[in-house]
Amino acid sequence: MKKKPPIYFYIPKVDFPDWEIPEDADQGWRIFESKPNNAVYNWSLQTYIRLKAQGYECQLIDTLPASGIILAHRYSLPFHLRPKPSQLIVCMKADHDFHPYAQLHIVQNKQEANRSGGYYFIPHWRQPGLVPRDSTRGSKFENIGYYGIEKNIAPEFKDPKWSEQLKALGLHWHIVGENAWNDYSKMDAVIAVRSFQVQDYRHKPASKLYNAWHARVPAIVGGDSAFRAERRSELDYIEVASPEETITAIKRLRDDTNLFHAMVENGAVRAEAFTVDKVCSQWRNFLTEVAIPAYYRWCESGLNQKLYFAKRYLTVLENNLKPQSIYPHDQEVTSKDNISISDLMIILTMQKYRSFRGLMT
Repeated sequence: MKKKPPIYFYIPKVDFPDWEIPEDADQGWRIFESKPNNAVYNWSLQTYIRLKAQGYECQLIDTLPASGIILAHRYSLPFHLRPKPSQLIVCMKADHDFHPYAQLHIVQNKQEANRSGGYYFIPHWRQPGLVPRDSTRGSKFENIGYYGIEKNIAPEFKDPKWSEQLKALGLHWHIVGENAWNDYSKMDAVIAVRSFQVQDYRHKPASKLYNAWHARVPAIVGGDSAFRAERRSELDYIEVASPEETITAIKRLRDDTNLFHAMVENGAVRAEAFTVDKVCSQWRNFLTEVAIPAYYRWCESGLNQKLYFAKRYLTVLENNLKPQSIYPHDQEVTSKDNISISDLMIILTMQKYRSFRGLMT
């Protein structure tokens, strides 16, 4: 029987949290919004804490180990980092680019999942420490809100005229600050529209919808592919394509209490598929059924490793991929120059083969 490889969650030393790491991700939810590494903390740190809390054997590290399965946010991985003979790198892509050499990727939008290419969908965690709508509000309908980074909301909702429109309807508009992203206690509906232009945002998650379901608050959303991928009925959310349609949706929820409560009850049912336990189960299944077998296959064949690096190197070359300043560790020197003569021969042979195939088509 093969020995199970160690599972690591990697955060570079310079980004590693300098405070005590909580055992409960919901009690310590504010740490995930800590700057400047909140994206890394939300993915790498939160996933580690949640799996660890359920007894899954894994470690949080600040230095890359010589061997094992290494999970890291895209921000944490240098562009030229190539996995060693006993390393399997799982890049948590989040909103960003794929890593050029990671063998596996976790994506947060089903449109990006492609198992034959090593891309696997796992829904992102619901908002840690989420406080649902106060049930004593009943049919009260007063507060409409947006939860998220302000620059990511459709510009029409940042215009003062929008809040004035809602005020004329007896409603209050809230762009909720990050210090209260967990608190839906007084919210009666949420809006999640990035743009009214034709864009599907295939790299973005359905997190705002998951959170609304968990919070027992009806959601009014744009045409994001992530939302549409989760749609099962008209009670899941109301999709809008303009500010005018948004106003109409708000009036429907205000005036039709049956619709309001039906969406709340439906959301509670839909949220069951995205609980912490269910997402933890998906992570465990991925690690057991995908990552560990992939690690064994990777370690067993030096030739396959060389062929893999050659393919990835040519992909980088042919698509003119380069380190980007958005990723703080992208330009760090790693194994960029450690290409052997045999590696070069494989790359040149593969390059000629590709050229030949191109001429034949």
